[in-house]
Amino acid sequence: MAITKVNLGSKLQLFDEYWTPKIVGQLNQQFVKLAKFKGDFIMHKHEHEDEFFYVIHGKLFIELKDKTLELNSGEFVIIPKGIEHKPYAPEEVSVLLFEPISTLNTGNTINQLTISDLDKI
Repeated sequence: MAITKVNLGSKLQLFDEYWTPKIVGQLNQQFVKLAKFKGDFIMHKHEHEDEFFYVIHGKLFIELKDKTLELNSGEFVIIPKGIEHKPYAPEEVSVLLFEPISTLNTGNTINQLTISDLDKI
């Protein structure tokens, strides 16, 4: 297995789609993903997986049952399994995600935003 470095800025330039995470690495049965978000996503939860959101550029909001989190560049949050959450971003935001390989982007909700076969870049 070749050991190579990954430049997040270069990888982010390879795609423009929103809400379509791209795999940029794998670590201990976890995918390292990059995504661009803009607009609203859906309220959902992951029954068996925690979710890690790290904001690279921009501002991400995550609506929870009792509050809304605001994450700025350089900040992260871990959403524990079973917690309903709804990410949204009024302006484009770039996000790094760490998630178990089994994690479906829409969690317990299957709809037009569900992506079951992620691209590797």
